Amino acid sequence: MVKSVLSINQNGLRDWFLQRLTAVILAVYSIGLVFYFLTHSNLNYMQWHLLFTCPWMKVATILFVTALLFHAWIGMWTIFTDYLKPFWIRLAAYVLVLLGLFACFFWALQILWGFN
Repeated sequence: MVKSVLSINQNGLRDWFLQRLTAVILAVYSIGLVFYFLTHSNLNYMQWHLLFTCPWMKVATILFVTALLFHAWIGMWTIFTDYLKPFWIRLAAYVLVLLGLFACFFWALQILWGFN
């Protein structure tokens, strides 16, 4: 039986669904950003700054980053489970990836919301 990434008692259906949901979130945000780039062909710093100072864009970007990190975690968990058989190596890989993902999340928060 396949163990779930998010809990031990569930099957892989929830992880599969979450992977697809995060992919949709990533696609919608990316398409929206490409549309913005296409409609603002002469994008300068002030327009870029104004876009990312809007609260809705900050929230959308944090949602994008969160979806990206969950998507990456599920993918890496699957790869590590399939290819890293020794428990200690797999555990070390999990810890390193989780630390990296948390660091990326807090870095994105700092960039968007200006926490010092």
